[in-house]
Amino acid sequence: MKALTWQGRQSVSVETVPDPTIQEPTDAVVRITSTAICGSDLHLYDVLTPFMHRGDVLGHEPMGIVEEVGPGVSNLSPGDRVVVPFNISCGTCFMCRRGLQSQCETTQVRDKGSGAAIFGYSELYGQVPGGQAEYLRVPHADYGPIRVGTELEDERYLYLSDILPTAWQGVQYANVPDGGTLAVLGLGPVGQFAARIGRHLGYRVLAVDPVAERRAMAERHGVETLDLTKDIAAELKDRTQGRGPDSVLDAVGMEAHGSPVASFAQQAAGLLPDALAKKAIELAGVDRLSALHAAIDAVRRGGTLSLSGVYGGQADPMPMLTLFDKQIQVRMGQCNVKRWIDDVLPLAEDEADPLGVMDLVTHRVPLAEAPAAYSLFQKKADGCIKVILKP
Repeated sequence: MKALTWQGRQSVSVETVPDPTIQEPTDAVVRITSTAICGSDLHLYDVLTPFMHRGDVLGHEPMGIVEEVGPGVSNLSPGDRVVVPFNISCGTCFMCRRGLQSQCETTQVRDKGSGAAIFGYSELYGQVPGGQAEYLRVPHADYGPIRVGTELEDERYLYLSDILPTAWQGVQYANVPDGGTLAVLGLGPVGQFAARIGRHLGYRVLAVDPVAERRAMAERHGVETLDLTKDIAAELKDRTQGRGPDSVLDAVGMEAHGSPVASFAQQAAGLLPDALAKKAIELAGVDRLSALHAAIDAVRRGGTLSLSGVYGGQADPMPMLTLFDKQIQVRMGQCNVKRWIDDVLPLAEDEADPLGVMDLVTHRVPLAEAPAAYSLFQKKADGCIKVILKP
């Protein structure tokens, strides 16, 4: 089959790789009909390259048609249309039973100290072949895949694999009071949905992004937007009676704009031999923290900070005095996709499209053009906000 493979820093290519097969009784093989490039894929494209291996198959936002199931799968049949959550979970362990599927004890990558395995996401998360491919082997298919109808287009469902439940969880973790104000930092795909979810739930939403096209998209959904400035925290406070928003959701993560020292450190680590680079990131890695620090500065005293953007540094300097003094609550973590499906699936299928799932993708390209699409997405060129690949 054809699949998008990692070849080196900022280098991916479509190659012919072996077709996936049933390896365990609870496996399924899915023929991919749509798959997307996620903002967190760009971390593998650049920052987390020491944990990648040449030929790794990328992608963790897939959906398609079940082709084959193992003898332990009774809930799916060939021909079923499914969305595949990005985290691989069993559904029966201590963590899964508590709605913490991202911490699944059956698939945890213990030798790396990581949570549940993730499709297409480096050795840190199990080095499981991903879904930017023609076919995908799905472990624990007796629990993970979400069976959906056949009448609606893929875009109604594709985002259930990651970004829609990720945004929903982020807003839930933000703990916005009734009628309160939510600030969203970053208007990539997760930030777009987080802002719309906030509006859907009745909050005032202020969203920050330096890219005009992203701000314009959010404004179509009733979101107040601000350009990124040197003192964005002060601007957010000015719009909220000087207190700051009740809650701030950071949808940016480790590669924030405006962090030149950390950016240099990330790039320098990537130039080391892999063994040294891994140690540097695992023990002394730092993230670009400008968005996180802005969120801490902006949120009102007694407010809540919700982190949906991915962070990976182990030596990040944190303003603990400010966090403590302002009595800020902080929640974060990989999304527990299955935990939120009952909440978001009806909204995705709603004919009125209350979250605007049909107003997100900006580029639809065949799988063969994925390398160019990665570069376009990273550079935020040509108004690129969300890319869907068609194998």
